[in-house]
Amino acid sequence: MRKMKKNKVSSNETLLPHLEAFRQLLLRCLIALGCVFIPAFFMAPICLNTLIFLLIDSQQSLNYFSPLEVFWVQLKLAFVIDLIFCAPWIAYSVWRFLLPALYESERRIIRYLSFCAAGLFIIGVCCCLFFIMPTVIRFGLSFETGSLHAVWSVYALIDLVLKLSVVFGLMFQFPLMTYAFIRLGIVSKEKVKQKRPAVFLGILILSALLTPPDIISQLLLALPTYCLFELGLFFCNPEKKKKNA
Repeated sequence: MRKMKKNKVSSNETLLPHLEAFRQLLLRCLIALGCVFIPAFFMAPICLNTLIFLLIDSQQSLNYFSPLEVFWVQLKLAFVIDLIFCAPWIAYSVWRFLLPALYESERRIIRYLSFCAAGLFIIGVCCCLFFIMPTVIRFGLSFETGSLHAVWSVYALIDLVLKLSVVFGLMFQFPLMTYAFIRLGIVSKEKVKQKRPAVFLGILILSALLTPPDIISQLLLALPTYCLFELGLFFCNPEKKKKNA
């Protein structure tokens, strides 16, 4: 009984410093987000005008239908800008927190996957802003007639831009997920190849759930995502792992 009590005490003694370090990490991240939010709020109008310039033709205009609508849009943009600026520092802080518990090989893998995930997320967001959103807007304008005119709310448009940007950034992680699952031995490359129809159907369902209810935006998300899935499958070579082992 005494030995069991000693073991419990020692495990608590080793756990408490980690919990305290994790608490301090969360506090530092929250403080950083709070400090950067103030300048981010002043940057939000510039970003809003830039997005409108990129997405809306000079002959069109956006409207707002309540006194605080533009203010809430700027708040949402400020929060996104805050996250973008703080994300590298937060990722570095989490990396330093996890570093002592990782082996050198694990550090290399996590470092590689982190850079790839960040790069794919940025590519997905850029693809959404410069290729997908203009297509969605043109599709929406195609319904205009002599008696039907497009009158868009600034909140609705910016909300759609932010949601689709996040969705594209996350869906562009598909090749990385495929690569990781195969290299870790969770599934084999041959089984994944056999399940291609199911994967394509799953991507279509996800695209339908994550995008607005129109076929254009769903296909514009589903097709690049499936191409990226095939790309991850092409570059994954599980035999290398066996040779190194």
